[in-house]
Amino acid sequence: MHMNIPACYSFAIASLAPLQLRSAATAFRSVSYPSTRVVPTSLRPSVCVGNNSLISNNSPTTSLRMMSYWNRETCQPTSQYEGEISKEARILALCDPHDAYNKPLYDGPLPEGSKLLAVGSTLADFDNESIINQDPNVIFVSHPNARGPLVELLNKFPSVEWVHTRSAGVDFIASDGLFSSPVQLTNAKGMFSSTLAEYCMMACTYFAKDLPRLMRQKNDVNWEQYPVLEIRGATLGVVGFGDIGRSSAKLAKAYGMKVLGLKRSIPESFSDPYCDEIYDMNGLVELVQKSDYILIATPLTEQTRGLISKEVLQHCKKTAVIINVGRGPIIDEEALIEALANGDIKGAGLDVMTVEPLPKDSQLWKLDNVLLSPHNMDMTLSFMQESTEFFINENLPRYVRGIELLNPVDKSAGY
Repeated sequence: MHMNIPACYSFAIASLAPLQLRSAATAFRSVSYPSTRVVPTSLRPSVCVGNNSLISNNSPTTSLRMMSYWNRETCQPTSQYEGEISKEARILALCDPHDAYNKPLYDGPLPEGSKLLAVGSTLADFDNESIINQDPNVIFVSHPNARGPLVELLNKFPSVEWVHTRSAGVDFIASDGLFSSPVQLTNAKGMFSSTLAEYCMMACTYFAKDLPRLMRQKNDVNWEQYPVLEIRGATLGVVGFGDIGRSSAKLAKAYGMKVLGLKRSIPESFSDPYCDEIYDMNGLVELVQKSDYILIATPLTEQTRGLISKEVLQHCKKTAVIINVGRGPIIDEEALIEALANGDIKGAGLDVMTVEPLPKDSQLWKLDNVLLSPHNMDMTLSFMQESTEFFINENLPRYVRGIELLNPVDKSAGY
């Protein structure tokens, strides 16, 4: 499935040309959608999800949409929630007690109607009468080894209604026990997208301007001019056009790039000013064939594990650059190393790897056409504390008032 997004935005109300929807398989089937109207940014109110679940991203769109997701670029923190407290939040923190980023949760103050019962990393840390008798109903998760203990806690405390994870990805707690449980799961989607988008464009620039050569020449005191590539006019393919993918597309558009997006499912009404063409999962090969830079920003699920396979890599341009900010196992790492070593693709910018820390004997360390970072390109000085504060300041007040929680995770999809 592949949809062309017409570029017909202006500072007046305009009609979009009919969207053409077609299969990404060999045979294409066209379906026309009715024309929609674009309300220009200057005429629309700026409303965000932190208040009434209405979101405007200050970009042309068909209408204000009912949303339930947070984005630190476009959403303002809610200064005060109004409404009657309908229930108490009794919280278990499945975390490292010494995690400084969780100090706002550990030390408080917490919103009205909320209290922290205990902090720990194993079931034994919570298995005492004083906690059991209070019927905990919320679990906040940040411990990297929380998968097993979380299921044990859910079995021990059937009173738990809601689990929130401090990270955007939920693969580190994914399990049949969690996904088959009736609890609601939320995450920190929208907290890390802007800095990862900056990394995406840095990686594009790294290869387009040949920064390794610049550094070598500086080290060698060598003044030698050489041609560079222009990013403007190049194509960025975004595998996983979600929060991170869209933030990257926004910056790519500022650079003058064409953006192709790929999503698991595409609403018929899909329209986005930062995406020129949108594909479903069947369009992956066509997307990589057309792309100069390929950003991997999809979450890790059983469906996306190994998604960028040897076969997919064989369809990439020889000048293509792979950029991975999702999870390492989404790419067949051995196939990627082979493609890089053989010159089948130009390079790779990798912030995530299959095994972390990256083993010292990995060939990735030795390849000149690989930009490596130790899974830290979203690691600003405040990033995790902001994520904890999002739980405290945005979702806890909603929970105790019975208001829809932000950032719900589709447990059937794994993200």
